[in-house]
Amino acid sequence: MADNAVQFELVSPEKLLLSEEVEMVVVPGAEGDFGVLPGHTPVISTVRPGVIHIFEGGAVKTRIFVAGGFAEVTAERCTVLAEEAVLLDDIDRDQVEKSLQEAMEDISDAGDNSTERALAEQRADSARAKLASLDTQTYQ
Repeated sequence: MADNAVQFELVSPEKLLLSEEVEMVVVPGAEGDFGVLPGHTPVISTVRPGVIHIFEGGAVKTRIFVAGGFAEVTAERCTVLAEEAVLLDDIDRDQVEKSLQEAMEDISDAGDNSTERALAEQRADSARAKLASLDTQTYQ
């Protein structure tokens, strides 16, 4: 591995989605975004819904929406275990807005069923985070 690169791996529950050497990766941690460069101090963090930014040549090369998960960072590697991951460019705004509307209806229909309500609220939160990610291009 090059001294000026960090190995980045993105893993979903189904499979390894990405494994490559990158200049820097910015992860949406629970306490705020954090950048990972070679030599980073080891850390484990929860990941909030948001966008992972992968940098090459001093600019964002790839943006990936993650719905949450965990990140493990070492001096040589950053591994994100994501509940859901999708390239930001592949997100269909109309489909996400429809999903949000359906989730909101399911919340209303859940009544006293706390399990159904919690699942619907989780879907609504994920849809809101996707829409916010589409509207915010933090790192350019």
